[in-house]
Amino acid sequence: MFGCIVAGRLIQTNLQQVDVNKYTFELPDAATINHIVVFLLGTIPFDPGYAATVHFLWPGNENGWKLLGMVSNEKPSAIFRLRGSTIPSISGSNAFSTRLLTSNSVQFGANISTITATLGISIEPINVVEQQISSLPQHTNASIPDQTAQISANILKNLYNYVTSFASSIVPFDSQKIGIGNSYISTKIFQDWYDGFMRKVMMDPNIVLKNEPNII
Repeated sequence: MFGCIVAGRLIQTNLQQVDVNKYTFELPDAATINHIVVFLLGTIPFDPGYAATVHFLWPGNENGWKLLGMVSNEKPSAIFRLRGSTIPSISGSNAFSTRLLTSNSVQFGANISTITATLGISIEPINVVEQQISSLPQHTNASIPDQTAQISANILKNLYNYVTSFASSIVPFDSQKIGIGNSYISTKIFQDWYDGFMRKVMMDPNIVLKNEPNII
């Protein structure tokens, strides 16, 4: 139902359901994350009157889950900047961030580079979601630059059109499966799309700016 992309990494589809309406993604090497994209897999995945809030959990953070934003049938994808705000930065003179990262690595007996954070998604009535979003600082929920938004929308549209073209009512043999309605998609299709995407971008970096990018 949901997918996520950490900037510079492969698409993640390893969604875990932890409650009736709650899902999580594990985010390894969390200290290196700058931006993350959360998107819906499916045309209308939410029942009418429902949407989802997106949260982030940094291990050892005494404040617990942090609300990032939302996704809905009308807004099927969202980009969040994590570095320097939600994720502490160890660069510069931010002593608090350095102590937080260091204490976490000691607490979990791991190097800073091996810290795993968690992305949480909670499906709620849309009025509840909107009420939570209204509590966010204005700058946190601000729109991203137009060009970045266009690039993201083009890539996600191409991804969705590509992978759903392989949807089948037959469960893929010897593979994990992702359900979209009564159809199934092999997770290998996401890797195939990514490989083709990278080849096209290397040949023409401006392809992602086109309204109807023929990426693969």
